Amino acid sequence: MDARIDYFGNGLAGKVMRHLNSAAKVIDPALPTATQELVKIRASQINGCGFCTDMHTKEAVAAGETQQRLNLVAAWREATVFTDAERAALELAEQGTRIADGSTGVTDEAWASAAKFYDADELAALISLIALINAYNRINVINRQPAGDYQVGMFG
Repeated sequence: MDARIDYFGNGLAGKVMRHLNSAAKVIDPALPTATQELVKIRASQINGCGFCTDMHTKEAVAAGETQQRLNLVAAWREATVFTDAERAALELAEQGTRIADGSTGVTDEAWASAAKFYDADELAALISLIALINAYNRINVINRQPAGDYQVGMFG
């Protein structure tokens, strides 16, 4: 399968990606790497973004994540390997990714759960991370960006 356009080689797309990547750099120090990668993986799974799922599972392994936890991300509710804080972040990520699926968007319960574990800056980072990975997912899904060839760190 080929991408619809060479998004990574396109000048305008490159400008957009630089801005998205700049936002990601602001978020990065605010949350644990494991939490960030779990959120990115779960949103990417929901959105059917193979490219981002490939990328973030590989980045998670490189950062020390276990294969068992990666295998269980899609079934995190039933898995015993995630902390309560990670569960709250995953719930927020799911609801934030599936906004159109529910009449209330993100529930007060999901927000309150996240707020038990994360301060205002960390919550701002979580909101931003969820929005950002959804933007990346949409770009890659619309473009049909192929998955499987990502190499850890290939985008710097």
